[in-house]
Order: sequence, then structure tokens, then C-alpha cells
Amino acid sequence: MKQLIAFLLDHAMLDFSGGLTIEMVKDYVRDDDSREARALLAKLMQDGGVEDMQLTLADCLQEQLRTGLNEDVVREQLKLYVES
Repeated sequence: MKQLIAFLLDHAMLDFSGGLTIEMVKDYVRDDDSREARALLAKLMQDGGVEDMQLTLADCLQEQLRTGLNEDVVREQLKLYVES
């Protein structure tokens, strides 16, 4: 069982559904005037959309599947994405 579980965790895929757009991100952070939110929006504008962010985030969060995903983990990964 341990080998099967390890295989499944190693090959699990994280995907986002819902058709996120840059306009949706703007709406979600509209009332957030933090430096973090402004930096994310600037990065998304520079990248020309949310696709790169979603791919990067899914890839980075893959490593966290074993220990668990929570708001702090996602926030940290978004911060790292903005800084990249």
C-alpha cells in the first residue's frame, strides 16, 4: 500500500477549473490595496493573463499535496510567483 500511495501522490495532478480571467482576479482583489495584491496584478498584466500563474501555481502546489494545502501555502506560492 505504501508504494501505491507514494505513486498516486507523485502522479496526482492539480488543476483549476472555473475559467479564471484577469478581470475576475481584479474583481477578487478590488478591495485589497495591499502591496501583495498590487504586485500580483502587475505581474499578471506583464504576463498577459492568468494562464502562466495557474500553471506555475499548480506545479508548485503539487509538492505540497503530501503535507496539505491551505491558505498560507497558496499565499506563499503566489508571493513566489510574483517575485519570479
